[in-house]
Amino acid sequence: MSEAPEARLKRLRMRSMRRGIKEMDIILMRYAEARLAQMNEAQLVLYDALLSENDQDLYQWVTGQVPAPEKFGTLVDEIASVATGGPV
Repeated sequence: MSEAPEARLKRLRMRSMRRGIKEMDIILMRYAEARLAQMNEAQLVLYDALLSENDQDLYQWVTGQVPAPEKFGTLVDEIASVATGGPV
């Protein structure tokens, strides 16, 4: 049974704001609020996969301390842009 679109977006929002470290709660929740509703299927699948990554790794990727894995590169750049007040 597949997940209803509304339930999926709700789950992704919850996973975005209930992280291991507060900084990632704030960063990912801001991104989710700005972008989730407009994402296509492939983008949602990629974002869901990103949410399975370790918070310490995510934080280093988003802040540019460590390069993100290639598959997440564009997504991490978008998250960092939204987190720093860039275009939504």
